Amino acid sequence: MGEILGLGLSHYPNLRGTDDAMAGILRRNLQRPDLPESSKDIKSWPAAMQEEWGNDEGRSAAPKHRAEFVKHLRELRKRVDDFKPDFVVMWGDDQYENFKEDVIPAFCVYAYDDMDIYPYHPRRDRVNPAAAGSTAVTGGEQPANAWGESPDTLFKIPGKREAAKYLARGLLGEKIDTAYAYEPLHYDGFSHAFLNGVMYLDYDRKGWDIPLVAMAINCYGSRVLVNRGGQYPVGKITVPEGDLDPPSPSPERVMEMGAAVARVLKRSPWRVAVVASSSWSHAFLTPKHHFMYPDVEEDRKLYDAMVRGDYEYWRNVTEPEVVDRGEQEVLNWWALQGAMEELGHKEPSYHGYVESYVMNSNKAFAAWDPR
Repeated sequence: MGEILGLGLSHYPNLRGTDDAMAGILRRNLQRPDLPESSKDIKSWPAAMQEEWGNDEGRSAAPKHRAEFVKHLRELRKRVDDFKPDFVVMWGDDQYENFKEDVIPAFCVYAYDDMDIYPYHPRRDRVNPAAAGSTAVTGGEQPANAWGESPDTLFKIPGKREAAKYLARGLLGEKIDTAYAYEPLHYDGFSHAFLNGVMYLDYDRKGWDIPLVAMAINCYGSRVLVNRGGQYPVGKITVPEGDLDPPSPSPERVMEMGAAVARVLKRSPWRVAVVASSSWSHAFLTPKHHFMYPDVEEDRKLYDAMVRGDYEYWRNVTEPEVVDRGEQEVLNWWALQGAMEELGHKEPSYHGYVESYVMNSNKAFAAWDPR
């Protein structure tokens, strides 16, 4: 019988940069020509947001945000090291990286072999290198990074195709219609949800030799193509329903998938860490706040429900509510919640929450002891 460790963390891209860059998304949003003047008025912002922004556009708040973030990362890494998994299954969103116009599955298991990845090289579309937006999230000239690593820094991330095929086969047997892939379709390497997840779990650069089985979820749903991997197009705070894409799987369905993953892995001979990789609500996914700050109130409620092991609260959130709150990427955590409920956990053995109005998203961290 397999043993399973549950973990959840954020893959907040700006953590890879310097402190000066951490509030960069908000600074860019303030330049949107379609942003109402009232939203540009700092005095109209929530009091906590004004304080965090300060008189230096969040630069003083950034080191504190990073310190809290990294504190939780180190605790999660310790638990990984103590558990010594045979491999990691990581749920992450595809942000217009492999899920593009040619195919957008609900779920996809990446049965990759070992990967050599240069995280600071521009990432081009393997199908159409000249395509607009082909540099995806990490493209273009790379700014300074938090570790002072050179542009040619190489990360070797082991794969475990045997385990990925076992998982895909088992999920199909559990009536979860998952896709699978033996190599990337568009994005050359692991996309940022997975690469950042590994880079952050190895924040102190101890080294990473644990095989990774990535499982992508269509978290962006109705905005997966509209947003092209980022926020709403400039000039469209709202988008007509007819212009949106079909929705993502519902939170309830994602929990069912997570529960099936737990059952499949429990039948296996392996020790596995299952990991949800994403922040919670995102400012750039929350039109009701004009992309200025995340849905702090709803994130708090979700976090409190997780801490007390209230799976029904999570299950009863609807897909339209997820979209309204900018919580699309939290679907990765819905998968984790489904797995932990299936394993009989009542509440996490470790948890932490880093709230922010200015750094684009709230960040949650959690661990459930092996079972």
